[in-house]
Amino acid sequence: MSTGSQADYGMICAFLYREARHLDEREWEPWLDLYAPDAEYWMPAWDDDDQLTVDPQSQISLIYYPNRNGLEDRVFRIKTERSSASMPEPRTNHMLTNVEVLDERDDAVDVRYNFHTLSHRYKLTDHFFGTIYVTLRKVKRGFLIARKKIVLKNDYIRQVIDIYHI
Repeated sequence: MSTGSQADYGMICAFLYREARHLDEREWEPWLDLYAPDAEYWMPAWDDDDQLTVDPQSQISLIYYPNRNGLEDRVFRIKTERSSASMPEPRTNHMLTNVEVLDERDDAVDVRYNFHTLSHRYKLTDHFFGTIYVTLRKVKRGFLIARKKIVLKNDYIRQVIDIYHI
């Protein structure tokens, strides 16, 4: 796909499925390669039962990285076993549904989709589900993630949430 062309729905879905597969297979470097250097990665917290926080700079977030450097640091900690919250690494299975193109510009496409992730660790299986809003930047070889906002719907959880859960 060349920059400026209309995005193909099948290519969008294939890209999102590839990201999920990289997480499930713990393929950290290929997963990072899907993100633009300036990609914002944000999971706002619920301010109360029906309001999300709106400003990651001044309000609490479950996860916030203003660019890919934060994701790279997180992956480094996981890979070098410097993350006790990730040891042992859970087995995950990501499922994506209801992929919908919300808006398209010459250089990017905004997509909304639902996710359900199963995470198995310590003989227990946890469920994480919600909605993701992603901006995909059009590049010559397909897409790069420019912005990802994760709305976790089951935020009362018994463990630390991490990048591989969503």
